[in-house]
Amino acid sequence: VQLQASGGGLVQPGESLGLSCAASGFSVDVYAVGWYRQAPGKAREGVACIWGREGDNGYSDSVKGRFTVSRDSAKNTVYLQMDSLNPEDTSVYYCNADIAIIGTGRMQAYWGQGTQVTVSS
Repeated sequence: VQLQASGGGLVQPGESLGLSCAASGFSVDVYAVGWYRQAPGKAREGVACIWGREGDNGYSDSVKGRFTVSRDSAKNTVYLQMDSLNPEDTSVYYCNADIAIIGTGRMQAYWGQGTQVTVSS
């Protein structure tokens, strides 16, 4: 199982940026994939998640209405479209999936390597 996050960069307040999380070793249609972020000196927080056959999704209050999570089954990739970015969105963004360990009844958490998003004028 691997998760490869990409797409971070430097943008100005009010601009948009899109992140990608390319998954391998499991299907994003079967397992939930979440986006998290962690700013310096702060705890990691969940910002968005997509799950289920119908692509149900949820967002933290801090990004609701500005961020959109989606997926492309053919590419086995999950996306995070971030609009109306502000300096408080500056963080390292990670994607995550908890995958069942066959035969054990347990789940294993997998994380992408993180991609830096900086919002600054």
